[in-house]
Amino acid sequence: MEHLTTLDASFLQAEDSDSHVSLAVGGVSIVEGPPPDYGDLVSAFAERAQAIPRCTQVLRTHPFDLGAPEWVDDPNFDVAHHLHRIALPHPGDDAALFAMIAGIMEQRLDRDRPLWECWIIEGLTDDRWALLMKIHHCIADGIATTQMLAKLSDGGAGESFASNIRAAREADGSILELLRPRLNPLNWMGGIWRATLAATSAAEHAVVGAAELTARVLTAGQESSLNGPVTKMRRYSAARADLAVMKQVSRDFDVTLNDVALAAITSGYRAILLARGETPGPHALRTLVPVSMRSVEDFDLTDNRVSAMLPLLPVDEPDPVKQLEIVHQRLTEAKESGQREGGSAVFAASGSLPFVFSAWAIRLLTRLPQKSVSALATNVPGPRTRQRLMGRDVLEILPVPPIALHLRTGIAMLSYADRFFFGITADFDSAPDVDALARGIEDGIRHLATLGGSRVQPRAAGEHR
Repeated sequence: MEHLTTLDASFLQAEDSDSHVSLAVGGVSIVEGPPPDYGDLVSAFAERAQAIPRCTQVLRTHPFDLGAPEWVDDPNFDVAHHLHRIALPHPGDDAALFAMIAGIMEQRLDRDRPLWECWIIEGLTDDRWALLMKIHHCIADGIATTQMLAKLSDGGAGESFASNIRAAREADGSILELLRPRLNPLNWMGGIWRATLAATSAAEHAVVGAAELTARVLTAGQESSLNGPVTKMRRYSAARADLAVMKQVSRDFDVTLNDVALAAITSGYRAILLARGETPGPHALRTLVPVSMRSVEDFDLTDNRVSAMLPLLPVDEPDPVKQLEIVHQRLTEAKESGQREGGSAVFAASGSLPFVFSAWAIRLLTRLPQKSVSALATNVPGPRTRQRLMGRDVLEILPVPPIALHLRTGIAMLSYADRFFFGITADFDSAPDVDALARGIEDGIRHLATLGGSRVQPRAAGEHR
């Protein structure tokens, strides 16, 4: 029997605090060719779901939160409760698909059953169909969710871009790792001393980062239409880009791929704020940027292993290149300040408290109208190679983030094979311009690609590529 961690359970408590939110995450696979026979698909998913424990488990909760919820096997599990078949209205274009995605994701999952659904969507243009997987956030973070979805494909979980992330590349760094016995006993005392210094430095770094995160959460940002209560209804849109183009931009300007993506998001938000008649100030877009803390060894575990950073995205800056430079600078400062380690330390510390205290504290905090953060931007590394589903090629994978805590828009990014996707969830009433945000992101990438190409210096005579 497995208990939810404090971080896992916080998504349930945040959902309980606002009847207008559904904290499920989604992934939409756009598949080539006609849809498979429905009976064949049900049989295949019944078999593949059995290999993923969370797909056949339900939550067991305790009265008054006296203990953490537990995952237990569902004695009445029936895959038919989780598979749904639906068709798009004519003409089956992106607008129809996105409206259907929004309508499905805004509904809460039934907590009396395993917390997932699968929707087979037929009637897409160009002889395509789609599969929408919907999973409650208490089960998994972005990387764990993509791993679960990959296990439902024909080839299972293959190689992922997630192996490139910082947490996956770095050594454990724990005291136990640092104290591993050396071959030469004469080195033991030196090793213990270095481990002690490293542990002290890491603790100080985490404390500073936690204090910085706390200060930013408690500091109200600029009044903006991006922050405020949300309704129950949602809108969805998506932006698409070539991964090769984004990588070239990152090389041209000597920044990371994530910097390029966040700069494009900055450009998109600036465009819609100006279109709304608002002046994008320097404190208008404090953004929640989740950061993975998952090592390679933990890729197969279904839980949440994330921390967070809270950078200000420079929507006040009109120049795209300067936007990118500022994004790079602020993300670098946030990483070096210890925000990543501080956020992780806070949840680790809360896990040592009796669950009833942390549960009630999270419910109280999530009921308060926060005014410091205006947007969510989460980057989820996806599969490196193209997947197949029921013998058909998966052309695209669109991520679907939730929104909550007065954030009226949320953006999830996902890299898949040679493409990069931005999935945008928005409140129906307060963000009718979600498509404009998506187009602004695509325009931002195109502008940076053009400007990056113009910065290439001409080669000297006789110089070869």
